[in-house]
Amino acid sequence: MRLSSGLALILGSTLPMLVSPLPNAAKRAVPRPNASRADAVREVFQTSWKAYYDHAFPHDSLRPISNTFADDRNGWSVTSVDTLTTAILMEETEIVNQILEYIPKIDFTTTKAANQGISVFETTIRYLGGLISGYDLLKGPMKHLKTKPEEVEALLKQAESLADSLSIAFDTPSGVPDGVIYLNPEPRLSGADRNSIAGFGTLVLEWTRLSDLTGNPKYAKLSQRAQEYMLRPTGSPEPFPGLVGHQVSTKDGKFLDSNGGWGGGTDSFYEYLIKMYLYDPKEFGEYKDRWILAADSTMEFLASHPTSREDLTFLSGYSGKTTYPSSGHLASFAGGSFILGGIVLNQDKYTSFGLELAESYYETYYQTASGVGPEGFRWVDSAQELSADNAAPPDDQAEFYDKAGFWATSRGYILRPETMESLYYAYRATGDPKYQNMAWLGFQHIERACRAGSGYAHLRDVTKEDGGGHGDFMQSFWLAETLKYLYLIFAPDSIVQVQGQGAFNGFVFNTEAHPVQVRR
Repeated sequence: MRLSSGLALILGSTLPMLVSPLPNAAKRAVPRPNASRADAVREVFQTSWKAYYDHAFPHDSLRPISNTFADDRNGWSVTSVDTLTTAILMEETEIVNQILEYIPKIDFTTTKAANQGISVFETTIRYLGGLISGYDLLKGPMKHLKTKPEEVEALLKQAESLADSLSIAFDTPSGVPDGVIYLNPEPRLSGADRNSIAGFGTLVLEWTRLSDLTGNPKYAKLSQRAQEYMLRPTGSPEPFPGLVGHQVSTKDGKFLDSNGGWGGGTDSFYEYLIKMYLYDPKEFGEYKDRWILAADSTMEFLASHPTSREDLTFLSGYSGKTTYPSSGHLASFAGGSFILGGIVLNQDKYTSFGLELAESYYETYYQTASGVGPEGFRWVDSAQELSADNAAPPDDQAEFYDKAGFWATSRGYILRPETMESLYYAYRATGDPKYQNMAWLGFQHIERACRAGSGYAHLRDVTKEDGGGHGDFMQSFWLAETLKYLYLIFAPDSIVQVQGQGAFNGFVFNTEAHPVQVRR
């Protein structure tokens, strides 16, 4: 990646020095806000929301180049619901009220299109999480915003309505939910015989919180019953202690394979183990124990160093006990997960490893021509012999690999948040401003490369300086996650912000970056 002289001066000596020493809790620097950078992120948020509101509202998603829309999430206005908590935290009251006014009009008992599948996972993290979090914030630390009380109460009512609709997913022989349901013309399951561990291991926080808020225990019981199959796995064996397979049978809850890692389809199951312990350490101690097993095995068996850059640490995938050096943007959240584990458990070894991961995955941004990280990448594991699973880079990538320590296998970027998310946790854990500077550089490159039409859009090839052109789509998580984490890195401290080791954390972020109040 080529740096302008201006950016080089901004960063100075703060570019990655892998790996930074971890200050203990007593030496942690106090995080400092940066108002001008926070305002710059806010301006991008405002531009993105205006583009959506002018050209796509109340449909699901904006196509910013053609200024049209897509109803890709069942026509329930996913960008509106997903955006709400970012607007609340930024105190964008006009946007908050635009969203609050519309939410009571959504009919979560059906879909506009007949026979349109509903992803239980995506609907839970984006819609249900957004509604519950909005309610927690507006009834709690952000209640000073000028909103209508009846519209705030409607958030909880709509969350309950949505969960009631989704509840049929659990009507399987085992209680492992079907990953896709239908509501129109009649409620039914897809009939899938399996679900991924992320697909149903990333429901328990939202559904448990809904039970706590409504006093109706059924939501927690449904999600926690399904979670039991992953806490006490049967069927295909765990390749490593705490690290399980990918697919689970909806018939009997047994694991159908021993494949996995920290990428798509598996990632957020591990994330929610430690987050449920943060939510209530008394009730969810077993979740913590499973996270520790998985974390320790990850550090021992999956941590991998490229032959050309042994200072970097990436996470390999696995098939049985065979590991292979392949990862991607989704897995870059793992740094934040380990840092959070270190904070919650007061264990420096997890925080230190999380910082290694955060800085290493940031290199996938720093080294590309566009300054933005790719969807997928590989490297050569320095601890393994060359083989089909540990192959040398293609000839046309050899020079880049020698410098960067990876090469892109999937070159797009779809406005994902995970690398910025881990930098957020790194900054909150250490107070080291170099993580702010890394995030600022990443933000500047994302903003420049992804600006398209009325808003922001996917990149086709991050290995090209201009990003290789754009796909005509703006994901809701751009506003819900990417811009929220970037904003919070520079925003003033608050009860919603992640606190360092030994401090009280009053909120826990779901996997869509919606802050949920912990149980008290």
